[in-house]
Formats: sequence, C-alpha cells, structure tokens
Amino acid sequence: MTQRALDSSGEKPESVPASKVPVPAGGLTTAQVAERVARGEVNDVPVRSSRSVTEIVRANVLTRFNLIIGVLWVIMLIVAPFQDSLFGYVIIANTGIGIIQEWRAKKTLDGLAVIGEARPSVRRDGVSAEVSVSEIVLGDLIELGPGDKAVVDGTVAEADNLEIDESLLTGEADPVIKQPGDPVMSGSFVVAGGGAFTATKVGREAYAAQLAEEATRFTLVRSELRSGISTILKYVTWMMVPTATGLIISQLVVKNNNFKDSLARTIGGIVPIVPEGLVLLTSVAFAIGVIRLGRKQCLVQELPAIEGLARVDVVCLDKTGTLTEGGMDVTEVRPLNGSDEAYVHRVLAALGASDPRPNASLQAIIDAHPDGGDWGVTQALAFSSARKYSGAAFTEGDGSVSAWLLGAPDVLLSPDDPALTDTGRLNEQGLRVLLLARVPDDALDAPDAASGAVPTALVVLEQRLRPDAGATLAYFADQKVDAKVISGDNAVSVGAVAQKLGMPGAEHPVDARRLPGERDAMAAEIERNSVFGRVTPQQKRDMVAALQSREHTVAMTGDGVNDVLALKDADIGVSMGSGSEATRAVAQIVLLDNSFATLPAVVAEGRRVIGNITRVATLFLTKTVYSVLLAILVVCFQVEYPFLPRHLTLLSTLTIGVPAFFLALAPNKERARPHFVRRVMRYAIPSGVIAAAATFATYLVARHMYSGPGALEAETSAATLTLFLVSMWVLAIIARPYTWWRVALVAAMGLCFLIVLSVPWLQDFFALRLVGMTTPWTAVFIAVAAAAVLEVAWRRVGRRFPT
Repeated sequence: MTQRALDSSGEKPESVPASKVPVPAGGLTTAQVAERVARGEVNDVPVRSSRSVTEIVRANVLTRFNLIIGVLWVIMLIVAPFQDSLFGYVIIANTGIGIIQEWRAKKTLDGLAVIGEARPSVRRDGVSAEVSVSEIVLGDLIELGPGDKAVVDGTVAEADNLEIDESLLTGEADPVIKQPGDPVMSGSFVVAGGGAFTATKVGREAYAAQLAEEATRFTLVRSELRSGISTILKYVTWMMVPTATGLIISQLVVKNNNFKDSLARTIGGIVPIVPEGLVLLTSVAFAIGVIRLGRKQCLVQELPAIEGLARVDVVCLDKTGTLTEGGMDVTEVRPLNGSDEAYVHRVLAALGASDPRPNASLQAIIDAHPDGGDWGVTQALAFSSARKYSGAAFTEGDGSVSAWLLGAPDVLLSPDDPALTDTGRLNEQGLRVLLLARVPDDALDAPDAASGAVPTALVVLEQRLRPDAGATLAYFADQKVDAKVISGDNAVSVGAVAQKLGMPGAEHPVDARRLPGERDAMAAEIERNSVFGRVTPQQKRDMVAALQSREHTVAMTGDGVNDVLALKDADIGVSMGSGSEATRAVAQIVLLDNSFATLPAVVAEGRRVIGNITRVATLFLTKTVYSVLLAILVVCFQVEYPFLPRHLTLLSTLTIGVPAFFLALAPNKERARPHFVRRVMRYAIPSGVIAAAATFATYLVARHMYSGPGALEAETSAATLTLFLVSMWVLAIIARPYTWWRVALVAAMGLCFLIVLSVPWLQDFFALRLVGMTTPWTAVFIAVAAAAVLEVAWRRVGRRFPT
C-alpha cells in the first residue's frame, strides 16, 4: 500500500510506503488540502441513496409487459375504434404514476441520506473539525473514538488503547488492538480507545466506497413479495404463449370472421392475462411507504426493510438509548471499606478528566465532579463492553502514584463480597451501580487486572426513562410482537427499569452469563423470558440467531458499538440517529429523531404495505385466471371471443384498478405471513375458475337466445354483466371487514357500471346494450349462483388453510 509523499513543492511527489509517510501532528495545512483537491485526491465517490431520474424512467417504462401491451396497443390503434385502445392509455397513466411516486421517494431518501450522513473529525491546521466524507483528501489525519467508523483506508498515526472491530470485513468478532503504523481498513469501527489515522486510499480505491454505496443504494433487492410476484409473472408468460397462439388461430382462421373485429377480440383475450397493475401497485405501495416513513424521520436504507417490518414477531431492544434516554445522573457515592469520601470524589473527578470521549456513565460522573484537579494521567484504559470496565493511573498532587478501575461490580468483585448485596438492592430499584476499585500501579493493562481490585466506593446512577417507552412496549404487546430487552447492564437493574415501564415478564430478569450455549436450549430460554442482562456483544448475536432458528423474524434496535453485530445479523436492524456511525451503517432503518416511539409507526407502515398488497393481489390474479380459462374455452368450443378490449378495460377499472388503489393504501395491522404465492393463489384460482365458468355459461345461453344482426353485441353484453357481477362479489369479499368507506367504494363501482348501462352515449361508447329481459335476468341469476359458490369456496379454503 503506497501513497504520494506529503510535500508542498511543485515537483511530482514520489510514491512511498503508506506506513512511512510523515504525519504532521496538526494534520494537513489548508494549502496542502487545496493541492490535493486540485490533483483530484479527494474522497469524492458519488454515493447515491436512490436511483437517478433516468434509471427510474427506464425501469418503469422498459418492462417486458409494457412491451407486450405496447405492441398490442399500436395494433389496436390501427385496426379498431378508439374505445378498444383505452387499455394502452391506462398503461401510460399507471407508468406515469409509478415514475412520479418513485421520484418523490427519491427526493425523500436523498434528503434524509444527507441528514444521516457520517461526518468524521479531521485535524487540519492543528484544529479538529467535522467534514463530510466527500471532503476527505489523501493524507488527512482522521480522528477516531468509540463507535466511529473508518470511512477510508489508512495507517494508524496515534493510538490510545485503540481497539478496532473488523468483523464487517473479516467476520472475526474479536477486536484488534492497533498500534501506530498498523493498517486501518474502511468499514471497520472503533470499539474502545481512541486515536487518529492517515488516509492512504480515498475515492473509489477505498473499500468504504463500495460499502457505503451498497448500504445506501435505492435497490429493489430480493424479497419474498417481489420474488413471489416474479414467479407469478414467469408462469403467466408461459401461459400466454400457447393461449395467445390458440386464440389467434381460433379467431382469425377457424371462425373466418371480419379480420379487424377478429383481431380486436383476439387482443381482447390476450391483454387481461397480464397482471401488469400488480407490479405497478407494488412499486407504488413501497414508494409511498418510503415517503411516509421519511416524513417520520425514518431513513430507509434498504427497501426490503418495509417488507421485513411487516413480518417481525420479535423485537429485541437495547435498554440504553431505547428504553432510557442517553443522559444519567449520579444520585449517590457510597464509600466502602472506610474510604475517605473527599478522596473518592477527587479520584472520580480525575477519572472523568482522563477520558476525552466519555460514555454516558462517565459523563454523569463528570457532571457531578466537574473539577478534574491537578492529577496527571500516566496511563489510561478505555472502556470496553467486553470486559465491562475502564481505568486510569495517576500521579497525584503529592507525587504518589495510584491506579483505578471503574466498572460493573459483579465483574470486579468476588461473588462473596458483601458489597454485591448492596448492589443488588440498588439494582432492584432500577438504579445503575458502578464500582470504583483500586489496583496495583503496574496492573492496569494486565488481562487479569480486576483480580486484584480493592473495592473503594459504589457510584449510584439513575437512568432517565424515555417518556414514550411504556406506550411503545404496550403497542408491541397489543400487536402480538414479543419484546425482549437485551442489555449489557446488570440483569436486576434492567428488569427494574422494564418493570417501571409495565413490560410483561420484567419481574423475572435473566443473567445472560447463565444462558445455555446450545442454540436450541438458548432459544427456548429466550422465548420464555423477556429481560436479559450482562449480555456480551457476541451473545447478542447468538441470541438473534437462536430466535431465527425457531422461525422468528427478528428486529433489533440499538445505538452503541456493542449492538453492531446483532444489528447486522437481525432480519431488520434499527439504529438511533444519535447512535454510533457503525450502527447506522449496518442498520436497515435509522430513526433520525432518536425516538423509540417512532417504531410502532414504522412497524404499522410495513404491515400496511405488505398486508394490502397480499389482499389486492387476489384481484389481479383472479383476472389472469379467468382470462386464460375464457381463452381456452373459446378455442375448445370454436366460438368468437366474447369481449372487445373496451369491455375488459371497463371491468378491470371498476373491479380491480380503482378499488385496488384505495385498498392498497388502507390501514392494515395484520402481520404478514410467509408463502405469498400459495396464499394468494389459493383464492385466486377458485375465484377465477368460477368467474370464467359463469361468464362462459351466460355467453353460451345468450348465443342460443339471440340471432341476426347485433346478436354478438347482445351476447357480449350479457356475458359482461355476469363477469362484472361475479368480479364485484370477489371485490366485496376482499374488502371485508367492512367499514363505511369500503362499502361506499364497492357501491360506487357498482353505480358506475349501472350508469354505463343506462346512459345511451356510454352504451354506444362501450358497445354494451342489454336486449330483452330473459337473457339479462338469466345472466344475473347465473352471477348470483356463482357468488354463492364463491362464498362456499372461500370459506372452505379458509378452513383448510387458516391464516
């Protein structure tokens, strides 16, 4: 790995190993930054959060089915009246809606991506300042702290107990201790300590460019819903070829009718086979979902997250930052073993001053002891979630030397220490307790530093509960979503906090150190309990995997570095906007307003989208089934196809298109279930078969009732009446359970069809005219009988395959 030498001369700099590049302590100067910008050595990778406008238009226009429908539309414009070409204009309108909706989603995502963009700290001219990722230049000195992600490749220049997790790159969960000169790979993140590194690869050369672009790209990646629709369309394509071939031969050769009329009826039989509206409606529903979540300050980094949310049945919550606010307050300092209270306060003040990047607990201590005194720091040990403590060594004001640890009492104390009894009582009250312990001066960085710790004081902290956390937990319980609190804190303390929020099962917290290691046994224990404490980062990951092994769909929330592995493995990762950059990078959804109360709205949006798409898909596929069967029956019976394109355009608009749009946007709290294709086809196939049989029966009856000029139009009108009534009954079933607007929707569609049959110019426009009384009432009778059969069929399917 090499880079150009950092000189300011006008000569072309030579390449030298990155590890040998001189790193100025104050970073680059303004002049050096300008030189690198002029040479193009800038991290200017164009990372897009959405597709470009050109890609959006291309994706919505250049589709296989638009090509098929487009060719048929051009033919109809040439050989048939305008009314028979209406289906083409509907395709144009639908494609336009899809482009507009996705463009709106693009604007929302682009704006939110800017808000959620990482801003690393870069040292220039001796001053540290936050800059955007795209403003980093080759040779910049980038500062690192706990939770920060390396956004470009580089070499460590400064290290203060720096530990970096490279699991996102290597899969190894153990953090790597970094020393000056060691490489830093973009995509890794800091878990402990701090430091700075020199950027040696920027732009497209850095691995971060690939990670960031992949994480924030607006992609329609594989999901059960989309793969299911693709499977349906694949089979529809296979059915179209033989069906269309037989229909063409039947109408143009066998019947030997008027060429233009036969061609129009042939196309009328082919067009409705394509469920093109289902693809469009799915895209529109996803786009609207993204926009709605964006307005709630939710950054959707991967579209399948919307579908995943609809399927979630377990949500794992990290206590800190989710149930509690980030801030804490010191409520008591309790000296142990006769320690001098004033001396303890000086130690705590010095510990607070020793850490330039304090966590929430240490910040509370700093707030309570703002005067750091005159103690000099000789060594510092950054907090690590794996070991559960931090520490520092000092030269005190009188010249003496001391070393201290501050961390979890149950980690630093022996199991029989009496101080643990006090700790337990405080934990039961929902208070957080830290132990201040003295260690030998030379043992601070020893692996077993805690073994020789002498208890000095208990520091009691009170966490601030989020005011909306209780209502959010109640929502999950109401929606039959199991909430599991998984925290690195003491189990009793975590349980007390959860109890204050009214969480079921919080009275029986579990210490994760006692969880079985075997996956199935662990899963059983997790299913039985709700609150878990002392969970290590690797255990969080194992717990998510254990739940997934039991066929649970798991969402994980978090904001700290210790949550990253679990967020990465969960089906849906949800990060707080104020959390570490590493958690935001791996999460599918980022709550930019840091509000846990937003989660119910996010889950509800996912359920609304997927539940409604599953519901309305039956409408579209019922049309496909009856269209294929009608074409086959026409070929077998060697009769004219009963419909012109204008008839099916009218039917599709009133019984599918308009109702499906409103139903797809309706509230829906039902949790999405697996096997999308099977669940939809269970109802679409019997519905389509019944509709085709009833329609063709009416058509055959009408052929025996009418003769002479105008007979075919009368036969078509009777068949159209039956098909409309049967399709309306399918719509009425799908619209259940009824609300006033659902009833109004179904009634409005029926009224529109009645107007078409009643207004003379609409009769002429759609070539619909009911002749006589016997045949129309026969058509109604057949439709009523078919509706009764539909009810029986749907109930039998529902009993055999309960949802």
